[in-house]
Amino acid sequence: MTKIEFNTLVLRQASSLRSYALHFTHDADDANDLVQDTMLKAITYYNKFKEGTNLKGWLYTIMKNTFINNYRRVVKMSTFVTKSDEISSPNLVFSSTKNQGEAKFVMDDIKRALDRLPSDYYVPFTMYFEGHKYHEIADHLDIPIGTVKTRIHVARKLLKKNLKAYDNGVAKPIFAEN
Repeated sequence: MTKIEFNTLVLRQASSLRSYALHFTHDADDANDLVQDTMLKAITYYNKFKEGTNLKGWLYTIMKNTFINNYRRVVKMSTFVTKSDEISSPNLVFSSTKNQGEAKFVMDDIKRALDRLPSDYYVPFTMYFEGHKYHEIADHLDIPIGTVKTRIHVARKLLKKNLKAYDNGVAKPIFAEN
């Protein structure tokens, strides 16, 4: 089969390729682009087609693989590139200009919040945070295990309240308390 004959056979499949492309893209313009890419690849690699085999199946396979590769490329690019003109303020926390000075302020705030905890809550919470089990804390403090769980729970709530400025990982202004 000559290249011209092959190209003619491929062009005759355009309408069925278009409906198959719509199955993938759900958009007419994207479907047309996919058909065009498929036909271009088929014509470029016509020597890979074995005469006597199913041309339509071969074209559908090219289309499916082209769609999958394009989809993967878009997903990969969208994970690296922010598509808006401006970076939103929540995303500024993750910007490349972030430095270690901010981390020091955060750690200072956490230390202050821990220091504000009453000792009845501070000790069980820090022991739990360091990896001790509930029963170890209860034995060490000589209190019931239920009391240990309650104190750790209350400590978490107090810390959450004192560190409210850091909700959702976005630092908000902290105002001095009276």
